[in-house]
Amino acid sequence: MKKMKLFFILFWLICLYSCQQEEIEYNKGDMKVHIEKGDEWLHDFPLFLGISKKNAPQIAIWLEDKQGNYLSTVYVTHKIATQSWLMSGGNRRKEALPHWCYSRGIKYDDGLYLPTKKEPLTDGISGATPQGSFDIKLSQSSMKEFVVKIEINHSTDFNDSFPRSAKEGDKNYSGGKEGSGQPALVYAADIDLSKGEKTFQAKLLGHSDPQGNSGEISNDLSGLTTALHIVENITVTIK
Repeated sequence: MKKMKLFFILFWLICLYSCQQEEIEYNKGDMKVHIEKGDEWLHDFPLFLGISKKNAPQIAIWLEDKQGNYLSTVYVTHKIATQSWLMSGGNRRKEALPHWCYSRGIKYDDGLYLPTKKEPLTDGISGATPQGSFDIKLSQSSMKEFVVKIEINHSTDFNDSFPRSAKEGDKNYSGGKEGSGQPALVYAADIDLSKGEKTFQAKLLGHSDPQGNSGEISNDLSGLTTALHIVENITVTIK
């Protein structure tokens, strides 16, 4: 059954574009995943001597069946797909997008579940994060029911609940001074094409494991602040 579902995924054609670029054409039945940036889409990432740069978040978008089984990655940002982090201090950033990593279920040579420089993800599904709102186009075949999941995270997005000073082993530890700070957020849109609906709104499920040691999701959002405003909304639309 799983092989059959993966077979259907081979028919998905994916095209990423920023809203600032020329709009691409949609055919009837195509699907658009629209991520609307929030007030905290760009985050000040510290470099040196008080200098910082505006960083867009790390993002993974993937498909699951209704039972929660991973099907295929649609899009993931280049840094985590290729381990091309800047100033990470040797941190593999397992805390960046752990729900996606564990959902894929691929363990690498160092025992972690995220890609390595030697075994990166293919260019076809990875790219730089757009500096603003963006869309993903998907042209699909036979699947009628599935889930679109999105995980989003900023580096060094510290606050009082997830401080830079947290030590490894603390519940609120998130990778150290170059880690995540506030953990990644996970959104999901349940798609059922058999009912004739055209628009599906992704809902916030909760946050990932701050330390990246599991793929679990917590629905306790009480310690989150700026992380809740990285995106304004996520909508899946059938053309």
